[in-house]
Amino acid sequence: MNKKPVTKILFVCLGNICRSPMAETIFNKIITEHHAQDDYVVDSAGLIGFHAGEPADIRMQRHARNHGYNITHISRKIREYDFDEYNYIVAMDDDNIRRLNDIAPTLEAQSKIVRMTDFCRKYSVSNVPDPYYGGYQDFEHVVSILEDACNGLFEESRQ
Repeated sequence: MNKKPVTKILFVCLGNICRSPMAETIFNKIITEHHAQDDYVVDSAGLIGFHAGEPADIRMQRHARNHGYNITHISRKIREYDFDEYNYIVAMDDDNIRRLNDIAPTLEAQSKIVRMTDFCRKYSVSNVPDPYYGGYQDFEHVVSILEDACNGLFEESRQ
């Protein structure tokens, strides 16, 4: 019996303290609910290392808990070898995509970069907005978009 190879997904945002750790957490919950943990490796990273070693933003953690999630990720900066390690490099917005394309070591690596919102099924949005300088509604909006997009990514990655 041939076992399907493990799908490796890296979620990326600017600082790895709001959007990408939330996406990682949501996706991990989805694969746990579908008993698919052995089929995936999931992580997140930031384009800048300013917050490296820090937990997720306390406001994002609070909104995560309100939706039944527990963010345990510790921020890290993306590494060049992440492009070799992961099948999907999932960017939250256009600026993230531009920066990822700039640091991708090869054209093959660039081909792994995808937009998070391309997997949305309910929401028609082009980017996951950064809630860092926003308020309550901004964080809630991000959680809703990420839940939608993570479910879509899970469905597509299972095909």
